[in-house]
Amino acid sequence: MAGTQFAVAYGHNEAVSINEFFRAFTLFYKNPAGLLTGLPFAATLLGILLAHELGHFFACRYHHLRASYPFFIPFPNLAGTFGAFILIRSPMRTNRALFDVGASGPIVGFLFAIPALVYGVLHAKLVPGLTNPADAELIYGTPLLLRLLDAAFHPGVSPGALLLPPIGRAAWVALFVTSLNLVPVAQLDGGHILRSVNVRAHRVLSFALPIGLMALGWLHFWEGWYIWGVLLLVMRFLRIPPVYDPAPLDAKRRFGAFLALIIFLLCFMPAPISIPPSSP
Repeated sequence: MAGTQFAVAYGHNEAVSINEFFRAFTLFYKNPAGLLTGLPFAATLLGILLAHELGHFFACRYHHLRASYPFFIPFPNLAGTFGAFILIRSPMRTNRALFDVGASGPIVGFLFAIPALVYGVLHAKLVPGLTNPADAELIYGTPLLLRLLDAAFHPGVSPGALLLPPIGRAAWVALFVTSLNLVPVAQLDGGHILRSVNVRAHRVLSFALPIGLMALGWLHFWEGWYIWGVLLLVMRFLRIPPVYDPAPLDAKRRFGAFLALIIFLLCFMPAPISIPPSSP
């Protein structure tokens, strides 16, 4: 259903409409075959999420940690999902295991998202009207990676005037989810990575970054930062299982931590979704 709304918007050279999102629900009983247009988005997004979680899963297998298979979380939001997760039932015995499990998911998911995003940029439509916020119900942010690809394949064109196809929009959602996972706080993937590198920095940023994210909400970038910041503050005070062998990471893994930071910067958007003030 979520993919159908993006397919309809792309076919009509229009920005995503909230009304179209709700209309897609009616296809379940009016025209179920109409939902087939949502498969490219759904298959791409679920494929990237699956790659992300299998990265965690096989890292657990490598370190002999008990973990569940991936669980997906369907939800009737604009993306149709709240992502996916695995349950790790064993303690992290070493710093190396903590890093490998934390970093493998976002790095693998990011690698799977790149081809989909490149495809989306190559097949993006130039729709000048999209640059007028007054005519849009929702405005999607542009991560740094997408800006770089737009500049490479569509030089001189404003990223806001490019309408991504459903596959490209699925990659956009995957980048957004990756950026949230890589926030170096608590027991998020980014938190595992930072904790394996520097425990003190992890302790400090687990308190400072949620406040910084809520500040972004206060500055009217995206109101969702209020919710995300509060959740991360709550996670900050939950018990974090100890690591029994806190030996420092080797050079290869330290480079991997730097790579994860670059991925975070390429994916992060201060204002991922915004609603123009003039919208009803």
